[in-house]
Amino acid sequence: MSKQPGAEVLHETIMPGLDANIVRMYKRTEDGTLVFREAWIDAGGSGDADGAQAPEIYFVLNHGTVGHISTSKDAVVGTLEEAEAMLAAFALQCAEDGYAVLERSEQFLVVAQFALKSDRVSERDQHLAKRVKDSLTPHLAWRGSGVLEKVEFTAAPHGLGRLNIYIVAPDPARAVANIKVCVREEKLDFTKLTIAAGPIDEPDALRAKHSATGSTAFSL
Repeated sequence: MSKQPGAEVLHETIMPGLDANIVRMYKRTEDGTLVFREAWIDAGGSGDADGAQAPEIYFVLNHGTVGHISTSKDAVVGTLEEAEAMLAAFALQCAEDGYAVLERSEQFLVVAQFALKSDRVSERDQHLAKRVKDSLTPHLAWRGSGVLEKVEFTAAPHGLGRLNIYIVAPDPARAVANIKVCVREEKLDFTKLTIAAGPIDEPDALRAKHSATGSTAFSL
């Protein structure tokens, strides 16, 4: 794909499947609702200027219904070892409660695609890609509905271009709904948006679930 001088083509893997730093587990309730629990250790605080004060360590819990804003709470933990023990205990308790980790192969691929005016990646296109990534990442994470995996630009017929955002999602319908809300709220070129979903490793099987024309045809 060609580009304008000074504009770098973005082809970036954000997260290869699941985030290894988070214990995230799911289960279906008796009425079929998909719910999730997750926990992680936040040791990224800062000490004083001389580095004499160790950063605080937080153990963070989060839970909710996939597709809906979740509930979160955190607690200060004395040591990293204590936090790691709490994380292990959390995973054990979740398993006892019927929750399980969903591997990448057990989830679905959802692609948010933006139509671009040209296959020459402009600074505006790069800015759009960054805004979409920065907006969708937390929006989906706090709803348990997807993890961004890759961002890429591709050429389209007639000299046009596409921006593709790849998302690994446990429930594609929920992810599609959340993406639409986020793109609207953040004013991210909603009229140029198409969203497709399908099996995780079968891009040729992706079908549009939202498009300006209403067509189910889709191409990366």
